[in-house]
Amino acid sequence: MKKLSIIFIALVLLFTAACKKTDKPAVSTIDVSLTEAEKAGGVLTPEILWKYGRVGSIALSPDGSTVLYTVTHYDLATEARMTNIWSVPSAGGSAVQMTTVGGAGPQWIDNGAKIAYLEGGKVMTMKPDGTAKQEITGLQDFEILSFSPAGDMVYFTRRVKLDQTANEKYDLPKAKVRIIDDLMYRHWDYWHDYSYSHIFTASFDGSSISNEKDIMEGQRFDAPDAPWFDEADIAWSPDGKYIAYACKKLTGKAYTLSTNTDIYLYEVSTGEEKNITEGNMGYDRTPVFSPDGAMIAYSSMEEDGYESDLERMFVYNIASGERKWVSEGWDYNVGNIQWNSTGEIWFTSPYRGTQPIFKISLASGSITSVTKGDYDMGPLQLHNGVLVTGMMSMSRPTEVAAVDMLTGQFNMITDVNGHIYESIKMGKTEEKYIRTSDGKDLQNWIIYPPDFDPSKKYPALLYCKGGPQGPLGQSWSYRWNYQMMAANGYIVVAVNRRGNSGFGSYWREQISGDYGGRNIQDYLDAIDAMAKEPFVDSDRLGAVGASYGGYSVFYLAGIHNKRFKAFVSHCGVYNTIAEYGSTEEYWYPNKDYQGAPWDKPQPPGYNKFSPHTMVDKWDTPILIITGANDFRIPYSQSLEAFNSAQLRGVPSRLLFFENEGHWVTKPQNAVIWQKEFFEFLDTYLK
Repeated sequence: MKKLSIIFIALVLLFTAACKKTDKPAVSTIDVSLTEAEKAGGVLTPEILWKYGRVGSIALSPDGSTVLYTVTHYDLATEARMTNIWSVPSAGGSAVQMTTVGGAGPQWIDNGAKIAYLEGGKVMTMKPDGTAKQEITGLQDFEILSFSPAGDMVYFTRRVKLDQTANEKYDLPKAKVRIIDDLMYRHWDYWHDYSYSHIFTASFDGSSISNEKDIMEGQRFDAPDAPWFDEADIAWSPDGKYIAYACKKLTGKAYTLSTNTDIYLYEVSTGEEKNITEGNMGYDRTPVFSPDGAMIAYSSMEEDGYESDLERMFVYNIASGERKWVSEGWDYNVGNIQWNSTGEIWFTSPYRGTQPIFKISLASGSITSVTKGDYDMGPLQLHNGVLVTGMMSMSRPTEVAAVDMLTGQFNMITDVNGHIYESIKMGKTEEKYIRTSDGKDLQNWIIYPPDFDPSKKYPALLYCKGGPQGPLGQSWSYRWNYQMMAANGYIVVAVNRRGNSGFGSYWREQISGDYGGRNIQDYLDAIDAMAKEPFVDSDRLGAVGASYGGYSVFYLAGIHNKRFKAFVSHCGVYNTIAEYGSTEEYWYPNKDYQGAPWDKPQPPGYNKFSPHTMVDKWDTPILIITGANDFRIPYSQSLEAFNSAQLRGVPSRLLFFENEGHWVTKPQNAVIWQKEFFEFLDTYLK
């Protein structure tokens, strides 16, 4: 339901295999080897996609010599999941499996002499060589857990029930009813459970955790903020004296209209707390203490109610209380902040379709590009002059790389899925710019089928990104996977249309209030240019997308003038007026639709840019996908679109997941998603 920062292992698989000096999966009941048929096929399939090992946590040792990382494997037949911890030298070398019956959330403690981790819901420690495993007692019922750098305390988060249920009010335990007096009664994919995520501190003596204290006692707020509950929003100071955390201290209607989170500096010994971002009305998040503990760097958005405002880097001086916008003049988002002891801060930014690493000098304010290449970098870990990062591309999910801090060159130090790439081919990816109809340079990423032959003609898919803001970078998805589309014989056209991050604030902000305008024309310009290529069959074009991408597909269906022969819309907005009345985060439509539907005059997001107003022009087959637990764009939007298509005689299919939300995350559901996706497209494009 909720995105937790430490994964609990619900299923403990019983095997006692020794640690392996390899990155290939350990022998277990989860078999991720490719079948002979899969090897012979030589391309990505839905079943192979669920054999990928997924890199999760990355933890660099204090001396910079060793990287811990987690790998999660899934069993498609049973939907069982197993996460284990691995270790590899940061300089490269053989990887060693540290746990075999489950392990997650690894942290270096005792100055690198021990590793703390979770196993089956228990807190454990072990030596860096994986020996001397023992349980830490005294802590139950927690979510995020972090050990103080000083070694004598922990903080953890736990849900604290503060609200009365209808059952309790009337002493009727079998009743199924909610009494609702305010907004935010449900969020993204879960109903409010009458409890709140609170931060606790506790003592740690090396073998047990005790003396719990709720530092948010009685507060009806979540920390970290819902719905992501991101552990990066809480941080220890190096001496363990302070905890900095982000929280939106608003409820109900006020919460749903605002993005105003603040960062609070909590002094552990006294319980005193200070809002260090007071007066800034947008998101303030991800506090990171400097190595000497004197300063805190954090990301900050200026505008209240704009969830995609520029993410700026600020530094707060604890002694003086001064706040400084250190990235002023940098027109790209800042994330994955890490301090260096030399007066530099290292970070990542979505930048022209990639996410490289940059550094900023606090003395001069100058920002320097560190890495290059068609990759997305992050998260970062920096200790003792050693920098490691997660790294993904359109052709490969996250692996761990070590980055030379002088040259920016990187060395891949893990190869979790090498056994898959020994047998299957990836299609070529290519950056391609075109000129838009209004004279702008528009970046496209083209993904070609494996063994692409330019003398042949291929069907093509226009990929419409969600968001609507945010980057279209070098991401690897376990559902909207470019290489999966290419493996099925399609050329994929992924467009960095207006609204996407990485091209400056003007490009990102243009989309607000203009949903059906320039960015939709960008899509048409891109597919029109691609359709002229000799290897593209202009009579076999499709458009696919989710969320705002689903909206884009619905909108294109009414204006495409017979360009496309098939559409796929996943969890898209069909009727903006109806969506406004049933969603939950109201800062989003108030900003992007430019107000509420009852405003006078009515904003164009409702009277001009709602796809339902053009359904009379729909004439092309469409697959519509949704989940019952999608409260961000309620599933009724997809039902409205499907019903309209059916009533108008448009060939259409509805794929409805009873136990999914805005995303499809369960293995067997995801395989059905892929198979229906391609069956529908193949019917009309092949």
